[in-house]
Amino acid sequence: MMMTYRKKYQLETGLKKAQSEYANGILTEYRQSYDEGLDIEKYEALFRAIGDLSADEPQKSALSGTLFELIADAPMREGYEYQEPSDWEEIRLLCKPYALKNPKKPSEDTLREKISGAWYGRICGCILGKPAEGTRFAELQKFLKDAGNYPMYRYIRRSDIHYKSTIRTSCLADEMTFAPWDDDTNYVVLAQVLIEKYGRNFTSKDVLDIWLEKQPVYSYFTAEKTALVNYINGLQPPVSAVFQNPYREWIGAQIRGDYFGYINPGNPEAAAEMAFRDASISHVKNGIYGEMFVAAMLAAAAVTDDMEEIIRSGLAQIPYSSRLYAAVERLLSDYQNGVSVEKAFSDIHCAWDDRDGYDWCHTISNALIVVASLLYGRENFGKSVCMAVENGFDTDCNGATVGSVLGMILGEKGIGSEWKKPVNGILETTVQGVGKKPVSEFIDQTVKHVVFEK
Repeated sequence: MMMTYRKKYQLETGLKKAQSEYANGILTEYRQSYDEGLDIEKYEALFRAIGDLSADEPQKSALSGTLFELIADAPMREGYEYQEPSDWEEIRLLCKPYALKNPKKPSEDTLREKISGAWYGRICGCILGKPAEGTRFAELQKFLKDAGNYPMYRYIRRSDIHYKSTIRTSCLADEMTFAPWDDDTNYVVLAQVLIEKYGRNFTSKDVLDIWLEKQPVYSYFTAEKTALVNYINGLQPPVSAVFQNPYREWIGAQIRGDYFGYINPGNPEAAAEMAFRDASISHVKNGIYGEMFVAAMLAAAAVTDDMEEIIRSGLAQIPYSSRLYAAVERLLSDYQNGVSVEKAFSDIHCAWDDRDGYDWCHTISNALIVVASLLYGRENFGKSVCMAVENGFDTDCNGATVGSVLGMILGEKGIGSEWKKPVNGILETTVQGVGKKPVSEFIDQTVKHVVFEK
C-alpha cells in the first residue's frame, strides 16, 4: 500500500503519542490487571510511584515498560471466580446455548425497514448523547433538570445552555443540518467498507488494514489507537490487543459490532463470530465479549421483538463464567423480580463510579446501562435512548447502541420524526472515500450484505 508523506507523518506522530500513552495509563493498567484476576497487589506501590511521575518525566515511559514486562507472566489470584478466555474456541466451550422460541424471518421489505431503523436508531441515539459525552452523572442530572429536560425526553438544545458546564455546545441537535461524524457511527461505516472489500471471511488483519487505509490516526482513541500503533510496529493480532494496552476491556469494541448484527439476521452466532474477529485486534476478555454481545442481540432483534429473548441471545454468545455475563444476568434477574427502574440504575452507579475514568469507559458498566435501558424502556424508542443518556457514563455510545437495537425491533417507522429531523437524511464520516452520504445509501448497501441462516 502506497503511503503519502502526510499519512506517514500522521502515523509517526501517532506513534510518538502512543509511546507515552501506556505510561500515562499505568494506573489504569493496575486496575485492569487486578480486575482480570492477576496476583499483582505486591506491585501496587510501584504502580502508584510511576503513576505519580509527571508526564514529561523522561524515565516514566521506560519504567512503565519495565513494569509491563514484570507483570506479563503474573499468576492468577487464588480463588478468582471467573474464567475469561480470549480465544474463539475456548470462548465457545464456555457458552450456554439459547434458542429463540419463535423467530420470524422478515420479508425483504420488512428487513429493509428494520435495517433502516437500526441505522437511524444508532445515529439518533448517538446525536442525543453526543453533547453530554464526558459530563459526569451528577452534573448531567443537574443540567437536565435546569433545562426542564429531566427525565430526559428530547435533544439538548442551544436554549438549554444557561451557564458554563462540560456539556459540548458544538454538536447541538437544533443547530445540525446533518449527523456529524462520530466514532460510534464511523465504525459501522468501516465495517461496511470491510465487508465490501474482503467479504464475510475477512481476517482480523484485514480490519486493521482498513483502519489504516480509511481513517487518519486522530480518528482512533484508547484501545483502538494502541492496537493500530502496535500493528504499525509489526505486532499482529491478537498481540496488537495485548502489548501495553491498558484499555483492553474498555468500551471501544462494544461500539463496533452493530454491522455484524445487521447482516446476520436470525443468526446471533455468526454475528458474534464476526464481532470476535473485529474485537480481538484491540481487546481481550470482556472487551471482546461486549462486541459479541451487542452484535448477537442485533441479529436476534431482526427476528423477534421479545427483549428478554434478545438479551439472552446475546448472553448465549459469551462465556457464562465471565464478569460481563454475571453482571447482565444479575440485572435480568432483578428486572424479573420487580426491581424498580430507579433501583436498577442506582445499583449500577453503586457498583461503578462514573467519576472514575476506568469505570466510566469500561465495557461492563456501559453494557449494564444499555441492558437496563432496553429492559425498562419498554420498547419505546425515545424513552429508551433518553434513559441510556440521562444515566451518564459513555452517553453517545450507549444512546447509539440502545437506539440501534430498538431501531432494529421497531423499524424506521418506530422512530419519531422529532428524532430524525436533525439528521436530514445525511451522515458525515471521516472515512476516506465515503465522506458525507445519504443514510439511504448505507442502508441499501447493508441489505446487499445480508445473509440469512440456512
